[in-house]
Amino acid sequence: MSINVIQLIQSAMTDGVVRQLAARFGLSPDSTQKVLGATGPALAAGLMQKGATLDGARSLFAMILSPEVNGHIAEQLPQLLGTTTGVSQLEGVGRQLLERVLDRRVDTLSDEVASQTGVPAHAAHAMTGIVGATLLGLLKRHFLDGQGNVGQLPTLLGDQLPAIAPHLNDRLLAGLGLGGLGAFTGNILSQLKAVSANIDHPTPAAKPVAETLSSIRVPADAVVREEPRSRRWLWWLLAAIAAVLAFLFLRGCHSEQRDEQISERSSAEAEATVRPASAPADASAAAAPASDAAASAPAASAVAASAANEAQQPAAAPAPTRDSQLSFTVDTAGKPTLTATVDSEAEKSQLIDALTKRFGADRFVANVTVDQDTRPAGWLAHLDGLLPLMALPGAEVKVDGAHIELSGSAANAKLGWLDKLKSLFGASYQIGSFSVEQAVANATENFRGAIKGLLTPDSSCATADVVKVLNLQVINFTSASARVPASAMEDLNQSAQVLNACARNGKTAKLEVAGYSDNVGGARANLQLSKKRAEAVRAYLVKTGVPEDSLVAQGYGDVRPVASNDTAGGRFANRRIEFVTQP
Repeated sequence: MSINVIQLIQSAMTDGVVRQLAARFGLSPDSTQKVLGATGPALAAGLMQKGATLDGARSLFAMILSPEVNGHIAEQLPQLLGTTTGVSQLEGVGRQLLERVLDRRVDTLSDEVASQTGVPAHAAHAMTGIVGATLLGLLKRHFLDGQGNVGQLPTLLGDQLPAIAPHLNDRLLAGLGLGGLGAFTGNILSQLKAVSANIDHPTPAAKPVAETLSSIRVPADAVVREEPRSRRWLWWLLAAIAAVLAFLFLRGCHSEQRDEQISERSSAEAEATVRPASAPADASAAAAPASDAAASAPAASAVAASAANEAQQPAAAPAPTRDSQLSFTVDTAGKPTLTATVDSEAEKSQLIDALTKRFGADRFVANVTVDQDTRPAGWLAHLDGLLPLMALPGAEVKVDGAHIELSGSAANAKLGWLDKLKSLFGASYQIGSFSVEQAVANATENFRGAIKGLLTPDSSCATADVVKVLNLQVINFTSASARVPASAMEDLNQSAQVLNACARNGKTAKLEVAGYSDNVGGARANLQLSKKRAEAVRAYLVKTGVPEDSLVAQGYGDVRPVASNDTAGGRFANRRIEFVTQP
């Protein structure tokens, strides 16, 4: 059941999908193809290295068939890439899966892909996650369709070497921690063969008929009776089928007699439910095999019961798509307030019980939501290590799947909580401290990479596309100030350039400049400040030539938060200027 995974990726990444990715990240289709052409083979090499040990092959196979991997991703890619939320989820899930499979962060690889292809790092990072999710999903679909097993995985991986080797180089492999190209290509096949020779190869549930018969010694004088015996089995099979049909028909007749007092319509519905579509229309058609049906009633009943049980089996529930979340902030008295989303009542009880045991029933506030579309909360296994941090005055922590962000006193380097949590959670979690400067820098990089696509002569000026890109920029106002900061002026100048170009082409974008705040301070003051900031941004754009009648400004205060206000990172995200299409 060998395949070429590079060809599978290419078949999933159609021209339409490539154009979607290019537009999403502000790249040309050619640049997007270069990223895909480097990332796919490199990730395949990483999977080969993972499968080059017994334990690695088993864990890789288990991950491929896990609920987190979407076996229908090839068909769903166009829809997933059609929304910002879909792209974000696809990227995040893919990166998490890759880091669990490869036992390392994939940033080093995506940074190298960005360097070799010349695309912005943020685009390479995102597409690495998307390609990873696609690759694993395609493998899952292949194994499920072919009823494959773990014993076939090493051979399948080894078969990829001729397809991926021309696209690899020393630097890409170094990004995966695999050493040089020569060492990898020279050793990987022998390692995979060794695993294949020692790994379990599950046998089929039943032996093929030819194999079963070959072990039976048949007397010579019995051979002449082989053909008649085969025909008798055929007649027995036909008789059994007739018996089952007769039994079902008779049961339908009995049901009609019991229900003859019911209205004509109800009788018809009951009969349609009991009698199979293939049952004879009158009793005479089933009279001949009636005695066979009586003799075969137990077997027929078992068959009917089995069919009914199979029909009643519920459809498999869709795999969860959202990461579990936990955020908490601790007041000056050491009392934590938590917000969490978990996948079951059992997880909710585990969290509440641990908090009660640690703090007492009235010494914490917990708002816990159960959502069955949420993946299991892996961080619950490390809850004992988090509980002391929940008692640290001024601490702020956000856990989103396998990502942990510290702020407030939790981010104080002297207290050492960053290193403690890295040791506690291990390499499968990404743990860091929130930094406003870094957040602004990341947003600026994303915005400037994306807006290049709107500055080309052939840009469509579609308002929806313009809004998506403009909303990538961050205008980091000074606390309590409505003056446009110098750090945001260059981005606003580029925004104005796009809006002016569209206006000159007769495609003026009508936009609302909406201001939002976090929940710190009074609601009335926040509303006034958010409006002043929106008006300041509008005035700056009008000053640089954007048509005055194409922009309106409005403030909304702390309503419609896009993140939890429990952490510094969440409050930073909520203090925002948002561009919205006017009706």
